[in-house]
Amino acid sequence: MRSPFVAGNWKLNGSRSSVSSLASEIASAPASNVEVVICPVSLHLSEVAQAIAGSSVKLGAQNACAAEAGAYTGEVSSTMLAEYGCEFVIVGHSERRTLFGETDSQCAERHAAVQRAGLTSIFCIGESLQERESDQTFSVVERQLNALIDVSGDQAFENTVVAYEPVWAIGTGKTASPEQAQAVHAHIRQYIAGHNADAADAVQILYGGSVNAGNAADLFANADIDGGLIGGAALKSKDFLAICDAASRSQDS
Repeated sequence: MRSPFVAGNWKLNGSRSSVSSLASEIASAPASNVEVVICPVSLHLSEVAQAIAGSSVKLGAQNACAAEAGAYTGEVSSTMLAEYGCEFVIVGHSERRTLFGETDSQCAERHAAVQRAGLTSIFCIGESLQERESDQTFSVVERQLNALIDVSGDQAFENTVVAYEPVWAIGTGKTASPEQAQAVHAHIRQYIAGHNADAADAVQILYGGSVNAGNAADLFANADIDGGLIGGAALKSKDFLAICDAASRSQDS
């Protein structure tokens, strides 16, 4: 049985002292039976790693370069992240795609670099509002997943967590209904199964898009929603821990 998984994407927020306090609060009361990952900006990795040391909470990064070294000013490699204790890296987040122009192929190359470094990629996919309204949701997520196959073959989904984040629901307060989210998650799992049945059974598929303490339980109750990639609600320990508790309870339902 797949274990619930909740990742907190802190985005460009916090100071050295505030992220250390937030990480300590989360690490002091982690939910049972849930993989919990927090992803601060790279500059704060040391502080967060120290704050969660000895707990079950794991450390992740928000992005990684496709190259291991070289003339890539401003980038950070997966091997460098591993030195700081990172076990996970968010790849292909919608903000990276839309604000910084990362293409499907570039995201796939970053994903492959994360895998080569022995880390787990939290690979993000999802459609815009225009694409959803024109019934392109399934074709969009298939295109984004197929980019991984083009680079890494059918092994692309091993040591990978997939995060479905409808772009229209990120930071907007809008959330896909549990039925809408489940439909896409089920399609993602079915698509992966067509390439690697074992990976499809094992892969954790997260929902990301204005998840909060009030709607988490209804989302996580669905068979193919294994947890969440949490943005704004991850910046308050009480809210984030409530979401983790909802994920834990979903395993018992």
